[in-house]
Amino acid sequence: MDANRKEELLDRLVDILEKERGQRASDFVLTDDPWLQFRALVNVRPAWPASLEFLVAQDELLQGLIAEAGMHGVDEATPSPDDSRLCLWRGDITTLTADAIVNAANSQMQGCWAPLHICIDNAIHTYAGVQLRAECARIMQAQGHDEPTGQAKVTAAYNLPAKRIIHTVGPIANGFPTARHRAELASCYHACLDAAAAEGLQSIAFCCISTGVFGFPQHEAARIAVRNVRDWLDSHDANMTVVFNVFTPKDEEIYRNALSLEDAPR
Repeated sequence: MDANRKEELLDRLVDILEKERGQRASDFVLTDDPWLQFRALVNVRPAWPASLEFLVAQDELLQGLIAEAGMHGVDEATPSPDDSRLCLWRGDITTLTADAIVNAANSQMQGCWAPLHICIDNAIHTYAGVQLRAECARIMQAQGHDEPTGQAKVTAAYNLPAKRIIHTVGPIANGFPTARHRAELASCYHACLDAAAAEGLQSIAFCCISTGVFGFPQHEAARIAVRNVRDWLDSHDANMTVVFNVFTPKDEEIYRNALSLEDAPR
């Protein structure tokens, strides 16, 4: 997007956020970069109602940034030679035009509150916009308790190019998964696919659930993911494309092996 317009929007949004909170961006992040100031402020912003002025400016900014980054369709993912329903794509999940993307949420299910944290929960909430935290807060208030591990909730995607976001809380394994952790991780995949099918969605992109700060070993998590997705598709006779979205070279190599893509062109 135009650099001057981006700067204008960020200045306006940071000003609104600082006045709304009664605190400066510097209280949360030590940087003069207006984008990082904006992101830090929305990361710590409670699910307050937002003014129309803020939403209009925020949506223009986020949609412009995503368009600038380039959107990607599920047809760009590489299908497994063993099962063309299962595909691999490496990149930023916030740019995917899948019917649904999966967010690895925490049990409060209102996003990551750590300013500028690099987790997928933070990225999805940042680029979707403050509307997402507000919707999640309404869901959690109606539910009346934390989100259990291994279930799924569906929300709108707001400024993201996906149609829906499916939120799931993975098990916290801390490097040593138990039988219960394995069953809970499998349940995450089943629940997300159930939710996608209930919404009539034809494509879904999974992140690497629980393999970040939740500490589920990556190789085992990938095996559980691929096996359970394939089993679910077979048992439901579903016409659905499933993309395993990875971001790091290590995760890409793990999933290439899990999907029998080790000899395929990169």
